[in-house]
Amino acid sequence: MALFARNKEMAVEGFVLKLLNTNCPDLQGRLEGPRLEGRVNLTLVVQIVPIEDGELALDRAFATVTKEFSSKGVAVVLPAPYGLDEALLGFRWRGGKTWIRAKARHLNPLGGGFYQLGFRMTEKICPADYPQLDSLPPV
Repeated sequence: MALFARNKEMAVEGFVLKLLNTNCPDLQGRLEGPRLEGRVNLTLVVQIVPIEDGELALDRAFATVTKEFSSKGVAVVLPAPYGLDEALLGFRWRGGKTWIRAKARHLNPLGGGFYQLGFRMTEKICPADYPQLDSLPPV
């Protein structure tokens, strides 16, 4: 019986290895061509506040998770194809929250109804300039 259990485990290991190799960021770069800057896979909770007509849309704020970072950009995972052009991104940092203004660059389907939204981060925001951010629930 142990022989058959080992075969099942080997089948699982083989699948996981293929899954990782197919989705590895280092290998994706070879398929898509070289990127100008590298990416770091990092999953963090981020709060997103859309900016519409130059105003914060606090009623449309939501939390999600990041997928990867570059030095000037971040990709987040969305459960639907949200139409965002610009937003404030709130990251938990040292007992508080740091806010970054960002512009949406691309929206790509990931499968299963999920989407990846890429942002170019443009400016660190002083929270005192936007006191209405204090009304948002913590993430």
